[in-house]
Amino acid sequence: MAAISIQNIVKTYGDGYQAVNDVSLDIADGELMILVGPSGCGKSTLLRMIAGLEDITSGELLIGGERMNEKAPRERNLAMVFQNYALYPHLSVYENIAFPLRLAKRSDDEIRAKVQDAATTLELTEHLERKPSQLSGGQRQRVAMGRAIVREAQAFLFDEPLSNLDAKLRGQMRTEISRLQRRLGITTVYVTHDQTEAMTLGDRVAVLRKGLLQQVATPRELYERPVNLFVAGFIGSPPMNFLPASVEDDAVVLPFARVRLPAEVSERIGGNKLLLAGVRPEHFEDASLIDGSERARGVTFTAHVDVTEWLGNELYAYLPFEAPAEVTDRLKSLARELDSESLRTQLVVSLDTASRIKAGEDAELWLDATKMHLFDPASGDNLTRGVALASV
Repeated sequence: MAAISIQNIVKTYGDGYQAVNDVSLDIADGELMILVGPSGCGKSTLLRMIAGLEDITSGELLIGGERMNEKAPRERNLAMVFQNYALYPHLSVYENIAFPLRLAKRSDDEIRAKVQDAATTLELTEHLERKPSQLSGGQRQRVAMGRAIVREAQAFLFDEPLSNLDAKLRGQMRTEISRLQRRLGITTVYVTHDQTEAMTLGDRVAVLRKGLLQQVATPRELYERPVNLFVAGFIGSPPMNFLPASVEDDAVVLPFARVRLPAEVSERIGGNKLLLAGVRPEHFEDASLIDGSERARGVTFTAHVDVTEWLGNELYAYLPFEAPAEVTDRLKSLARELDSESLRTQLVVSLDTASRIKAGEDAELWLDATKMHLFDPASGDNLTRGVALASV
């Protein structure tokens, strides 16, 4: 096991395209670090530079304190698990797992012991004589993980390993990978475009955007204190609502409510008069279900409900609102970056299933205003990061 230190790493291709731009990241020994972001953000390129499969244009890569920039992949002692499994179809499960040990010319007894141990850990013992074509997608991914385990590598590198699996199997494999990584205590770098994987698996998460590192934090901090509009829109499902917000004196006015600004926030906002307010769907509720003590902490408002979706354990309501062109243009631009179609001029609220709110009717809703964020629409910076807002 070893810590990984990425210092001002840059990757520029021959045509001048900069896939990774001055990224610095320290991954602790035994930590599970997630690299996440939309397609084309540079996360897989960064992982491949760690593995030695891509040359580093500039910057320093240290593994276990040793500089690795010019070392060949086999000299780095890293185990990589790919999206497409990369198994040998003509070899049995046993031989696929044993392959790196045979390359290292280990004894038959050592190979047998290590393969059996990995197969027991991954529940593959009964499949050792089968070929990859006879296995399910989840079983094939476990074989690829077994091959990584027996190498006794300094670190695991996962490149979107669950992308080819169906939703149910992805959930099961997430749990298995998390359990396995904690049991082995091995440094792990895991690339994904799926923010659910990022939030459920990682000790910390690094969010990338167009080759630039946006924020590195625990999943909880990313959710509660996003540094900018991009991180706020990427993390969370359903995604954060973004609404036009105008500043009037010591308050910010939303399409449906007015929220008082603490002095510290007013100072940060300065001369900005048009902002984007960010509110997560789960921070709303049917006002009839909120008691007096909670109600005082938030804002109550009435709005027209366009559509509802009842999912048994969840109820979503959709409320359209008007927004100036500069806000809608900013949301369209952000949606394109996030590969998302869900950032529109409509409010998505998540309600208790006890609610009897219906589509086509006006409803009284409650917002926990202390959880709201305010963003500069030009820079995208979160102007209220770490500060709770008070309602009027």
